[in-house]
Amino acid sequence: MALPKNNPISTNAWKNLQAHFNNIKNVQMKDLFSQDQERANKFSIKWNDFYVDFSKNRITEETFQYLLELAEEVKLKDAIKSQFSGEIINKTEGRAVLHTALRAPETDTILVDGKNIIPEIYQVKKKIEVFSNEIINAERKGFTGKAFTDIVNIGIGGSDLGPAMVVEALQYYTNHLNTHFVSNVDGDHVNEVIKKINPETTLFVIVSKTFTTQETLSNANTIRDWFLKSAPEEAIAKHFVAVSTNVEKVKTFGIDGSNIFPMWDWVGGRFSLWSAVGLTISLAVGYNNFNQLLKGAHKMDLHFKSEAFNRNIPVVLALLSIWYNNFFKAETEAIIPYSQYLNQFATYLQQGIMESNGKSVDRNGKPTDYQTGTIIWGEPGTNSQHAFFQLIHQGTKLIPADFIGFSQSLHGNQDHQDKLISNFLAQTEALLNGKTEEEVIAEGNLETLIPFKVFTGNKPTNTIFIHKLSPESLGKLIAVYEHKIFVQGVIWNIFSYDQFGVELGKQLANTILSELKGNTRKIHDSSTRNLIDYYQITKNK
Repeated sequence: MALPKNNPISTNAWKNLQAHFNNIKNVQMKDLFSQDQERANKFSIKWNDFYVDFSKNRITEETFQYLLELAEEVKLKDAIKSQFSGEIINKTEGRAVLHTALRAPETDTILVDGKNIIPEIYQVKKKIEVFSNEIINAERKGFTGKAFTDIVNIGIGGSDLGPAMVVEALQYYTNHLNTHFVSNVDGDHVNEVIKKINPETTLFVIVSKTFTTQETLSNANTIRDWFLKSAPEEAIAKHFVAVSTNVEKVKTFGIDGSNIFPMWDWVGGRFSLWSAVGLTISLAVGYNNFNQLLKGAHKMDLHFKSEAFNRNIPVVLALLSIWYNNFFKAETEAIIPYSQYLNQFATYLQQGIMESNGKSVDRNGKPTDYQTGTIIWGEPGTNSQHAFFQLIHQGTKLIPADFIGFSQSLHGNQDHQDKLISNFLAQTEALLNGKTEEEVIAEGNLETLIPFKVFTGNKPTNTIFIHKLSPESLGKLIAVYEHKIFVQGVIWNIFSYDQFGVELGKQLANTILSELKGNTRKIHDSSTRNLIDYYQITKNK
C-alpha cells in the first residue's frame, strides 16, 4: 500500500481550519487562559519522563479538533503503518524507510523484499559493540603498539551531523577517547584537526555510503597522505575503518575487509545515526550508552505508533507546525534547548527537517499550491536570550518556538540549574503575556519610552520538559522530531525521504572544478564567469 496522494487543501478539515482561522486569528492566548482554568491540563501530555505543554499556542479546543480531523482525513494512521511495516514509501528512490528498525528489539520481524532484516541489524550491532570495547579497553592498538587516544569521524551531512550532535549532547557520558569531526571540504578544517592528533594513537572512521562523496573522500585522502608520512602502508588497516556499502572502493583505499561496517539503502543519511554511522558515538560514550540511545528512540516509536493522536507527542507537534506554517504563514520555527549540551541540536534538525520537507512537488508529481517545509533555527538558552530573543518578543514576525529543558542538571549545581530553569519558564510566560501599556506606565517609565517597552505577547511556544539528559531521553527526543517530520510530509502530500535538491549544485561544482584545474573552459552566465576568473587570478597572489 502506497502513501495516500491527497491534496490537503481539498480536505474538509483544511477548509474548516481556514474558516476557523479567519474567526480566531486575532485571539489572545491570555484570554483563553483566563476563560478556562483547565487549559494547561487539557493541552499537555505527560508520557514517561516527558512533560509536553502545548497550551501556550493560539488554538482552542475547536482548532485542535479540526487539526486532529485533518490527520485522520489524510489517512495518517495508514501511513504510519506503511512506514513501520517496511513498505516502499520512498517511491522516488524505490526504497523502504526503516531507520526505526535499527532500534527495534531482536524479537521483531520486519520484512524488506520478503527477508527479515532484524538478524542482520543485530549482527552489525554486535560488531559495533565488540569493536568499540576493543578500542576503549585498549585491546586493539595502533601500529606502534600504543593504545588509541583519539577518534576522527570523516563524513558530511547525515554522516557527520548526527554523530557530532549526539557526541556533544552526551559529553557528560564520554570516556577517555577524544573525538573529532571532519566534514567540510575546506582544507583548513581538516588541517586544524590534524594539528591536534598523533598518527600513532588515532583511529579514523570514514563514513560514506557510496565511498564517492567528494568532501568525505577529499578529507580521507588528505588524512591518509598525512598518516603515511609517519606510518607504513600496512598500518592503514589498523588505523582506518569505514562505514560504507562500497566494499571494493573501501578495500582499494587500504582498509581491511573486517573493518567495514555495512549500511542499508532503507536508511536515509539524515536518519542514520542509529546505524553503523553511529560507530563514533559508540566509541565516544561506550556501546551500552549507544544502545540506551536506541532503546529510548524505540520507546518513542511505540508511543508514536500506538498512542491516540490527541495524546501523541510527534503528531501534536506536527499539527501545530502545520497550523502556523499554512494558516498564520509563519515561515520559521525556533528550537531553544536550555542545555549547553544540545548546542548542535538545532543544526542537526535543520538537515532533518529542511532536507526532508523542503519540497515543492507533491506525491502526484504536481507543484504544490500551498506552503511546505519550515525554516529551522535556534541556539541554547540562556545565550539565545542575549542574541535573537529581541526579534521573537518585539519583532514583526510570528516565530513559534519549542523550548526544551531538563529538570535535573548532570553535574548537580542546583544554584545554576535553578537560574537556568527560571529563565526557561519565564521566557515562555513572557512570550505568552507580553507587557501592556498600563503595566509599563505603572513601572514609572518616562512617557517617551512607553511605546518602546510594550510587549504585545501572544507569541506561541511548546515546552518539552524532560527529567534528565541521558542517552535514553536523548534518543526519545530525537525520535520525536523524526516522527514530526514524517507526519508533516504525509499531510503536505510530499515525499520526505529523497533529497534531489542537493544534487544540482554538486554537478555544477564538478564542471567548475574541471575548469579550475585548467582542463576546460565552459560557458557560464556572466556573473559566474567573472567569479571564476577572479578566483583564478587571485588564488596564487
